[in-house]
Amino acid sequence: MDPVIVVGAGPVGLTLALALARQEVPSVVLDEGPGADAPRAARTGVLREDTAALVERLAGTPLGGAGLRWAGWRSLRRKQVMLDIAFADDDPAPLHIAQHVLTGALRAAVAREPLVELAVDSRLDSMEQESTGVTVHTRDPGGTWWRGSYLVGCDGPRSTVRKLQDIRFPGRTAVERHAVAAVRTELPRPGEAFLHRLPPWRTTGPFAGEIAARPLPDDVWRLDWLLPPGKDLVTPELLLARIRETLIGWTGETSPSYELLDTGVHTVHHRVARRWRAGRIFLAGDAAHLLGALGTQGLDEGLRDADNLAWKLAPAWHHGPHEGLLDSYQTERRAIVAARLRAADQLLPVLRGGGGLRSLVPGSGRGHDALLMDGHLGHGALGAPGAYSDSPLTPPPLDGEILVDTPAGAPVADVLVTTEDGSFVPLRERLGRGALLVVLIAPGTGVWERRHWVSAGIMPRLAAAVTALPHPAELLVAESYPGAAPHTVLLVRPDGHLVTALSGVRPADLYTAAEAALGGAGRTEDRAEAGAR
Repeated sequence: MDPVIVVGAGPVGLTLALALARQEVPSVVLDEGPGADAPRAARTGVLREDTAALVERLAGTPLGGAGLRWAGWRSLRRKQVMLDIAFADDDPAPLHIAQHVLTGALRAAVAREPLVELAVDSRLDSMEQESTGVTVHTRDPGGTWWRGSYLVGCDGPRSTVRKLQDIRFPGRTAVERHAVAAVRTELPRPGEAFLHRLPPWRTTGPFAGEIAARPLPDDVWRLDWLLPPGKDLVTPELLLARIRETLIGWTGETSPSYELLDTGVHTVHHRVARRWRAGRIFLAGDAAHLLGALGTQGLDEGLRDADNLAWKLAPAWHHGPHEGLLDSYQTERRAIVAARLRAADQLLPVLRGGGGLRSLVPGSGRGHDALLMDGHLGHGALGAPGAYSDSPLTPPPLDGEILVDTPAGAPVADVLVTTEDGSFVPLRERLGRGALLVVLIAPGTGVWERRHWVSAGIMPRLAAAVTALPHPAELLVAESYPGAAPHTVLLVRPDGHLVTALSGVRPADLYTAAEAALGGAGRTEDRAEAGAR
């Protein structure tokens, strides 16, 4: 079987290749560059807890030292603190990391992975697909032909893959613009990110009244100034004046000390491709969608694309076509991104309009700051991880189905579980291996050695049911799970989204749910028909 061809060696393409390798699927990553990213301190990404854990699993190294998990978040309006949040275990901090550092960690992991071939200086210029695979040609010193089973375009906003497939990319241009600077300096309350709206000092040049400050390691800060609509030129002199003015305002010093590391202008576009799949060709990351207004993070969504697609390509590569499963990638991921864009488009006039009656309504400023916080911190419609509630992989109604605190289709909580060898690990560590996860909630098992309860009670019957499933599955045991009663059985997808929760051991329901999760049953229309009966 030919490898999967991944076009693009950014964080999304490298993550996809490593996720495929974890499921024993070989890949070739076509990198049009020389194999290393130029350091850009002002080009950063914010990863939510689960996507940071995904990258750490695949890279084989913690990212905490390479990036920074914020200690807290503040929102200020003029001189008033509107919101002040300290992160805790039940509300974990996002990870802020320079993109070239993230890419470097992933490249190092690829170099150690025998199932991934990285082809540098390989720019795609043509491709053809047949029923059995994809053939591409790259423009390199020798001109090379590559043969793959599938192809995934992770080649950014100007995606060659998308253009060669003539896939439309509609949306809005320049939804927001930000002047960006990375500076090394000391600010009050180090390690805390904050958003300052309408700062009281005088604004110079073409800058609107909103500044985001996000800390990085080694006293480095990324500062973003929202620019007003239009194409006003941000000159180096204006930006330097704005940096100095901002630091004076925040520190109270007349001559604040800082080192300027990097600058740029970041323009946010909102676009989503009409199709994310064309036969054996797929789009992911910025090739499939662009977002980023109001603090939302396109990189985070791109990593979720890779996680979603990898476990669906693996069964198709190993066992032959799984058309329903492969089709669900576009259905699930496009719906989540489109909902995120709709939420941002609806809130932009409210949050960026300024003035008017809204500014006179008591509490309106605090409400606006809370909405902006959602995008930056990964909460609400702007930022929370999406649930695949209308997925074609949803099972039909099951007799034993019950509700837990995690809705069906949403990411599961990262509880501690006991594995088949008796070790205790976070649930997230068992994700991404290609297997379904079956989690039994059994209070009290944590205080006994596994050999004392593995053959007792309902365990033998559940183990037999797991062995009989239509796809490899791993049986895990947890002391507790939010909202779950004892003997609840959870079925979890390889990407960590809940398929269903069952009351006790129900082999027939478990089999039906697993079959549906693999694209073999449980269509949305089946659920509708069942509900009508």
